Amino acid sequence: MKIFKFGGASVKDANGVKNVAHIISHYGDGEVLVVISAMGKTTNALEKVVDACFHGKKELKDYIEEIRSYHQNITNDLFPNNGEIWLNEVENLFLELECLVDNENLQDDYDFLYDQIVTFGELISTRIVSAYLLSQNTRNQWLDARNFILTDSRYRDANVQWEETNRVVQNRLKPLSSRNLIITQGFMGKGFKGETTTLGREGSDYSAAIFGKLLQAESVTIWKDVAGVMNADPKKFPDSQLISELTYNDAIELAYYGASVIHPKTIQPLKHAGIPLFVKSFIHPDENGTKVSENGVTIQVPCRILKQNQILLEISTRDFNFIAEESLQSIFAALSNHKVRVNIMQNSAIHFRCVFDNKENKFVPLMAELDTLGFNVKATENLQLLSIYQPEDTTALGVEGRIVLEQNSGSANHYLLQL
Repeated sequence: MKIFKFGGASVKDANGVKNVAHIISHYGDGEVLVVISAMGKTTNALEKVVDACFHGKKELKDYIEEIRSYHQNITNDLFPNNGEIWLNEVENLFLELECLVDNENLQDDYDFLYDQIVTFGELISTRIVSAYLLSQNTRNQWLDARNFILTDSRYRDANVQWEETNRVVQNRLKPLSSRNLIITQGFMGKGFKGETTTLGREGSDYSAAIFGKLLQAESVTIWKDVAGVMNADPKKFPDSQLISELTYNDAIELAYYGASVIHPKTIQPLKHAGIPLFVKSFIHPDENGTKVSENGVTIQVPCRILKQNQILLEISTRDFNFIAEESLQSIFAALSNHKVRVNIMQNSAIHFRCVFDNKENKFVPLMAELDTLGFNVKATENLQLLSIYQPEDTTALGVEGRIVLEQNSGSANHYLLQL
């Protein structure tokens, strides 16, 4: 059994879908399960639908029509004749989406709404890819990932219920995967009440790892628009170079610090099961790419990871007490309540500083709660976080900006920069 995962860039247009079909047919010998993300920037477009639905914006239907038009252009190129034969399911998904956003009883929980709407991108893309493969006489079975990946109800960052998921994978998915090429979705699961959940932004890699571990796959391959894992983002650092081999631990560290090529949760299930991960280019599929395994080579070059749109919170007490255990307990509880994941933190006697991604202004309600708890809070926005893993000479960071905060975490140096 092999697991292939294709991201949105690989299926952003008709030629991309054809290329994916080529890779599956030429490199997917034996039993294969394929995980596919939403096409192109569809997730971003659906986030606009979520925002319009939640706030009652008049542009809601226009946003949906833009998404429909984008996918219709792709299907028209893929199926120039009699495309409707293959794509009734796609139109049904758009009708389902329209009915969903018209539901006046829809919950007013933004994160819940997000998960119900944004996952239509994966459902639509996999229907199209599956239909195209069938039109090319490549037999496959489309499956809804929500029937197999079971989670809790932590919307937008759900936790996998491993025991229950393993049970349904062994009883229902494994027999199907032994007989058919499987096309399914990444990113999504099913919560306690049967509602749709998501595994976190860019969570399709994690989905591939879940299926790989539970199906005892021989390998998991993530197909990207880059040559493999680089020591820096080539779009930001032109001198970046390919890392041909990685240990699991190095890959976990890079993903944790924000390397976008691999989702942070992806490696742990594969490490536990001893399954190698390959990161390869769908543009040049014959190239070796990067192999991640237990016996991989320890990183020999510094790796630079730059995260944009960061916010720094500086927290202190109003009564001039030290930031001790009781204060930290309240601060961490507030962070958890607002689902804020901290990238770096720093504690002194009188201040607690934390840096995180600035998403949907979550820091505003967080600051309000900290205020009610008796803390002074200062926020600094529009920062960049540069992490250098396995640093050597850090005198030249390779990016401009005034250092606001600096921290060493043992294996990496972190620099919070303000332009």
